[in-house]
Amino acid sequence: MAIAFSGEFTSPRSPDEVYDFLCDPNKFGPLLPEFRSMTVQDATHFTVKVGIGVGNIRGSAEIKMELAESVRPARAQYKGRGTAVGSQITIGAGFDLSPVDGSTRVAWQAEAGVFGKLASLAGGMLEPLGKKNIQKLIDGLQWALTMPAAKPVAEEATTEEAQAAPAEQPAQAIPQQVPGPEPQTAPAEQAPQPAADSAVHALDDSRVSGAVDGKL
Repeated sequence: MAIAFSGEFTSPRSPDEVYDFLCDPNKFGPLLPEFRSMTVQDATHFTVKVGIGVGNIRGSAEIKMELAESVRPARAQYKGRGTAVGSQITIGAGFDLSPVDGSTRVAWQAEAGVFGKLASLAGGMLEPLGKKNIQKLIDGLQWALTMPAAKPVAEEATTEEAQAAPAEQPAQAIPQQVPGPEPQTAPAEQAPQPAADSAVHALDDSRVSGAVDGKL
């Protein structure tokens, strides 16, 4: 049983940025529905492990993915194949990019096929489940491409340093010292006469007095 869907959405990123995102397995792979883990072989091949749940059927599947077509910055297409619950699973997703008013229109096509035991057991539940999972993929992709592209590490570090650095302060003029009036020197206090000088003066006064008295 095979099902296919298509649609489009607009991303504020440039076609080159959208193309780089779509062609990066580490960004595109985790968006696959029921994602569990992933192993990257090279730039165009990776294996993703996803959960399988249809009614009472539970399990997991390893899907080998390939970037089958890539034309910068206009198109990217993935194809994948794997097995689960004794059944063959195939998936495909293609994206056509075109610039529009400073943004990018993304026209997408997706398909999924399940053949074998799982298809017979799932019955009519398979198609609505396939639609739901494809819509999850597109919703996740649209959300991721709505966010601004991450800045390079070097550019981000430079921006943070510029924000952290204090603004340069303008040089302040040094005020000139204006000479003020010179401080007045207090008059020196007269030192008291030593006690010996006082005694000498007193002795001289007594001698003079005695001499005068003798003459009289």
